[in-house]
Amino acid sequence: MKQGKLIIFSAPSGAGKTTIVKHLLKKFSNLSFSVSATTRESRGDEKNKKDYYFITKEDFLHRVARQEFVEFEEVYNGTFYGTLRSEIERIWNDDKQVIFDIDVEGGLRLKRKYEQDALAIFVQPPSLDVLKERLSGRGTDSPEKLQERFVKAEKELEYADKFDVILKNNDLSTACKEAEELIGKFLGNS
Repeated sequence: MKQGKLIIFSAPSGAGKTTIVKHLLKKFSNLSFSVSATTRESRGDEKNKKDYYFITKEDFLHRVARQEFVEFEEVYNGTFYGTLRSEIERIWNDDKQVIFDIDVEGGLRLKRKYEQDALAIFVQPPSLDVLKERLSGRGTDSPEKLQERFVKAEKELEYADKFDVILKNNDLSTACKEAEELIGKFLGNS
């Protein structure tokens, strides 16, 4: 199997990591998005095998037992997320580099596993209040789920200094430009 590089974007939900990753995928033709597996239901217009591999909790746990994940976590009570080993291999076999949009603890596990072949970037929102506004503005979660996300976000912000880089997202266009520079250097494109 070929080995390539991994670019890990982690942040609390609502910090802007997904938007930044989508921007980078348009800018760098040698990047490919790692689709995570999850046991949660799809939201809105999310597509299976494009946004996530939507699988049952039973199937997820069977895959864990067969060691098919390079990392996994019960992110929210009863809801699992993970990175399939086959997904990374698929991307590397296509001569691409892997880019992740992943929760904070999963991102740190990937960094520990792949060390120098991985660049771990923490996207930091301007403030917890701005993060709460963004999450509430989505209109995709119940008040209970929003509260769960807020509590998790506060905890995740404490992990920022464990990443290779903290990318401040006070202004999205500036954050995207800074992300391009970081990725270009890491991949040797600049």
